[in-house]
Amino acid sequence: MPVLTRLIPSPIVVDIRPGALDDLAAILSDERISPSGRLAFAISNGSGRVLRERFGPAFPGADWFADADGTIDGAVRLADSIKRAGRYDAVVGVGGGKVIDCAKYAAARVGLPLVAVATNLANDGLCSPVATLDNDAGRGSYGVPNPIGIVIDLDVIREAPVRYVRAGIGDVICKISAVADWELSHRETGEKVDGLAAAMARQAAEAVLRHPGGIGDAPFLTTLSEALVLCGISMSVAGDSRPASGACHEISHAFDLRFPKRSALHGEQCGLGGAFATFLRGDTETAGRMADVLRHHGLPVLPGDIGFDLDEFVQAVEYAPQTRPGRYTILEHLDLSTDQIRDAYADYAKAIGS
Repeated sequence: MPVLTRLIPSPIVVDIRPGALDDLAAILSDERISPSGRLAFAISNGSGRVLRERFGPAFPGADWFADADGTIDGAVRLADSIKRAGRYDAVVGVGGGKVIDCAKYAAARVGLPLVAVATNLANDGLCSPVATLDNDAGRGSYGVPNPIGIVIDLDVIREAPVRYVRAGIGDVICKISAVADWELSHRETGEKVDGLAAAMARQAAEAVLRHPGGIGDAPFLTTLSEALVLCGISMSVAGDSRPASGACHEISHAFDLRFPKRSALHGEQCGLGGAFATFLRGDTETAGRMADVLRHHGLPVLPGDIGFDLDEFVQAVEYAPQTRPGRYTILEHLDLSTDQIRDAYADYAKAIGS
């Protein structure tokens, strides 16, 4: 019998709205998550204390762990702490990307499902099958199961530093470039493209790119939150990060590795990298539209906007292909020399109206 469908790993609960955290106890008591109330909450040692004070009384059967510091060592400690403490139905990561990535890794290590409760929208990691954690070599990506639940309270998102919302916008919009890189690789190397994964990532990016609202508007924040979730699921569909990561991410990783103490937020760098890579691909119109939207939301479109001069940007672009060996993007395709990168940047800056 032919296979007529496929199963897609995805959350069983996605709750995105103002006031969602007011119903957190009811959401987590879903019989598919934790009918017994035995939950392991993963929080940071800083802002996590406030979250524990707020939600602790609603979860008398839960335990709280403050090991989620964004490092692989912290994630291993978290897993060991959970394993020693007892039996749980699920792990609940409450916080930003570092906390949730630690919780994802720890949950996978102890064999428990994860519920991600996001307190900011800085990147697409909240629903992805990847945990990005700092290690002795800098930073690594580790495969993990998708969260089984996603909770995003838009009231809490509004309280987070606005820069984190902006970073999430950059990390979503750059998917237009990432998918185009994937399709380029298909044409040039024969790499297989998963059409569903590509469609999900691209349409998520287009939804944010075309939304007329601003970062303080609930409808826009809802669209951005949904887009981040869809981008995460697209990676599960594809089986890797290909629909979400191309030259845009290579450039961002190059900033992180070449200038670790000066790099900006991941999404800020990816938005800039995505606009530049789109321009390199010859799609000047889309690159200009991306730059306009990035500017509209207060995001960088030129390296000077995040404190890098031209020479440093050229260094990052030149180094970028080394960050993802085996990945084929417009950077590998063009294989630009130092002078060619410099000339391309001059044309980019002129085209987007520096």
